[in-house]
Amino acid sequence: MRIPCGVAAFLAASHSVVVVVVVAAAEAPQQRQHMAWPSAEPASANQKLPSYQNPKYHPDRKRANAVKQAFRISWDGYYKHAFPHDSLRPVSNSFEDDRNGWGASAVDAFSTALIMGEHKIIDQILRYIPDINFNHTDSEVSLFETTIRYLGGLLSAYDLLTGPLKPRFDYSTHQTSLILHQAVRLADNLKVAFDTPTGIPDNDLFFSPPRKKGSTSNGLATAGTLVLEWTRLSDLTGDPQYARLAQKAEKYLLHPKNPAMGEPFPGLLGSSLNLDTGLFEDGAGGWGGGTDSFYEYLIKMYLYDPSRFSVYRDRWVLAADSSIRYLISHPTTRPDLTFLAMWRNRTLHYFSEHLACFSGGNFILGGLTLDSPAYLGLGLDLVAGCRATYTGTLTGIGPEIFQWQDNTAPLNASNNSPPPTHQKLMYSRAGFWVTNGGYQLRPEVIESYYYAYRATGHQKYQEWVWEAFLAVNATCRVGSGYSSLMDVNLPEGGGWTDFQESFWFAEVMKYAYLVFAEEAPWQVKAGLENRFVFNTEAHPIRVAGGREKYGGWRG
Repeated sequence: MRIPCGVAAFLAASHSVVVVVVVAAAEAPQQRQHMAWPSAEPASANQKLPSYQNPKYHPDRKRANAVKQAFRISWDGYYKHAFPHDSLRPVSNSFEDDRNGWGASAVDAFSTALIMGEHKIIDQILRYIPDINFNHTDSEVSLFETTIRYLGGLLSAYDLLTGPLKPRFDYSTHQTSLILHQAVRLADNLKVAFDTPTGIPDNDLFFSPPRKKGSTSNGLATAGTLVLEWTRLSDLTGDPQYARLAQKAEKYLLHPKNPAMGEPFPGLLGSSLNLDTGLFEDGAGGWGGGTDSFYEYLIKMYLYDPSRFSVYRDRWVLAADSSIRYLISHPTTRPDLTFLAMWRNRTLHYFSEHLACFSGGNFILGGLTLDSPAYLGLGLDLVAGCRATYTGTLTGIGPEIFQWQDNTAPLNASNNSPPPTHQKLMYSRAGFWVTNGGYQLRPEVIESYYYAYRATGHQKYQEWVWEAFLAVNATCRVGSGYSSLMDVNLPEGGGWTDFQESFWFAEVMKYAYLVFAEEAPWQVKAGLENRFVFNTEAHPIRVAGGREKYGGWRG
C-alpha cells in the first residue's frame, strides 16, 4: 500500500467538502443488477463448479532469462552506485536513503534473487544482512513499510533457505539463523508502536531509542497489513508476542466498533481509525491506496492457516460480495471494461489507480482458494480492465490515477462528471482518462496477470506480461538502472524521476519472472495446496497449514 497524492486527498477530505462534491451522500448507490454473477458463497459439497485444479503451464526460458537480465542490470547499478543505501538514482548514479538507510533494495531483492538462483547476488546480500544496524536510523520509521519490506523480506529469505532452497545452496545453519535473528531484532524495536490504549499501532516511529511519534490515528492498510509477517515471526520463533500484537490490532478491523460510520457497505470499511478509541473516523475507501492491502491480507491469512484464520476468510467474502453488489462499474464509452469504484460513505466515485489493479489478482486468489467462479470471473474481468489502462496510453504503461464516467449512474450527477475537453478523445477510445500520469515502477498490473495465468494457464496472460515488460524496459531503462516516469501518456514517459524503487526488485521483477519460470514450491496453486503465500511486497512466506502455532519450524 502506497498512497498516491490524489487518493490521499480523497481519503483526507473533510465531510464539509464532501457535501459540495457528491450527490446524496446518505443514499445507497444503484445495485448492478445487470451483472448476473452466480452466488459468491464458497462451494458446497453438492455443488459442482468448474475445476481450476489442473491448468497447463508453458514455461519460457528465453523470456525468463530476459527478465533475469533486467534484474541483474538493476542490481549491478544499485550495488555499484547505491549499496548499502536504500535506493538507486540511476540517472545521476547516486543514492537515496528513503527507507531509513538499512539497504531496502538489498533486502527487497533477496527473495527474488533466491527464486531466480542468482548466486552472486545472494552471496552479496547474505553477507550484508548481519551488518544492518536496526537499532539506529536518523529518519522517521514507518511501521507498515518496514514490516512489508524489511521484516517480510527477511522472513521470506529464511523460509526459502530453510525450506525448498536448502538443498540448492551451501549455507550453514549459522548463516541462515542470522537472518531470523535480524528479523527478531527489528520487530523488537518496532513493537513499541502497539503501545496504545487500543493496541492499534502508531505507524510513525523514531528509533535510538524506539518510541512512538504520537499520532492520534492510523490508516486501514497501515494497521491492517502487519498480521501475516508478525504472525509468521511468532510461528518461526515460538514467541507468541508478535502475533498477539498484530492480531489484537486487527480485531478492530475485523469487527468495527462503529459500523454505521466506518462500514458503509458490509465488509467495506473506512480509511482511518482513532488509536485511543478504536473507532473509524470516516467512511471513505476503496480497493486502492490507503486501504488496499487490508483486504488483500484477509484471504491470504486464511490461506496461511485455515485452522486459525477462518474469520479472516469470512470478512474477505463479505467485502468481496459487497464489491460485486455495489462497486462494479463500466465506462460509458467502453462498457466492456470493468473497474471497481471508490466510495465515500455510500456514494461512489468513479476513479481508480494503478495500486488498485492488484484487486484482480486478489479476487482470483480468492476464487482459487474458495473454489468460487464468481470471484474468479470478476478477478479476470478486473485484470482485463487494468490491461486497458496500459494499452490505452502512449507508452503502453498504465497511469498512477485514472477516471471514467459510469454507464448506469446519472450522467449529470456531480460524482459522475464527464472527461475534461482535452481528454474526450482519449476517453472515447480507451474508456478512461488520466488524472495522474506518473509511473512509479509499480507491480500491480503484472501481479494480477500472474494470478490470472496461474489460475487458467492461458498463454494470453504471458503475452500481456511480456508486452508490459517490453514497454517498461523501453521507457524506464536509463543510466545505471530503471527509473520512475513523469507521465506515461507523453513521449518517453515525460522524462525520468531519477529513482529506482526498492519494490521494483521485490515485485515487478519477481512477478514478471514467475510467469515464465518453471514450476516451483512458491508458485501459486489452486485451493489450499499452496506452500507459500506472497506478502504485499511479493515476498513468499511459507504457509503454516495448521502445523505451526507458536511452536517453531517443523519442516
